[in-house]
Amino acid sequence: MRLLHTMLRVGDLERSLEFYCGVLGMQLLRRKDYPGGEFTLAFVGYGEESDHTVLELTHNWGVDHYELGNGYGHIALGVEDIYATCEQIKALGAPIVRAPGPMKHGSTVIAFVEDPDGYKVELIQLGTSAGHR
Repeated sequence: MRLLHTMLRVGDLERSLEFYCGVLGMQLLRRKDYPGGEFTLAFVGYGEESDHTVLELTHNWGVDHYELGNGYGHIALGVEDIYATCEQIKALGAPIVRAPGPMKHGSTVIAFVEDPDGYKVELIQLGTSAGHR
């Protein structure tokens, strides 16, 4: 078994694609409209679905906002240089909601950015801790 994808419901698909592809550097792997169900699916990621876990962005037509609830945590991305990555993300206009630095009770260097729908994305400096948490 392997993890295939994580699905997020998004209020504005184009805005979300700009964030995940334009800001975080993912690629749009495939996109399909489902007129009968009035929704669009877009799959984004850092590599082909056959080899990588990806994100499924689901846009339900006519819905422009979702309540995130309190069960969602975050998506995590490993980065080579967290400080430079955060500067690039800020320059592209996305909010860094937790500046890069060591986590509170450990040595792993992390930061958090927020996508246009309010979902948190954790950035983890690769090589700062073997187990992360």
